[in-house]
Amino acid sequence: MARSKFTFNAKAIEKVANEAAAKVGAKISAVLNGMSSEFAGRLVEEIKPVLQQRWAGVAGGSIRDPELSKYAAKIAAGETFDVKVNVR
Repeated sequence: MARSKFTFNAKAIEKVANEAAAKVGAKISAVLNGMSSEFAGRLVEEIKPVLQQRWAGVAGGSIRDPELSKYAAKIAAGETFDVKVNVR
């Protein structure tokens, strides 16, 4: 039976993980900035369900209060976003 040797390169894995995190951050930023343009001046309660849906579409998860309300308020105020995702 053939054997294979596996070498673990932590720096390479960290680099790939950080690149993936940067892409997710950029996607989330794009969604939030698009929503700021679309929903500026609207009520936070109107924004929250749309934000929840779009967040799930880009981040693959959910956002809960108090973060949901905080982001919705910033969107209502027309703020811009630059989200950074960290790898632990």
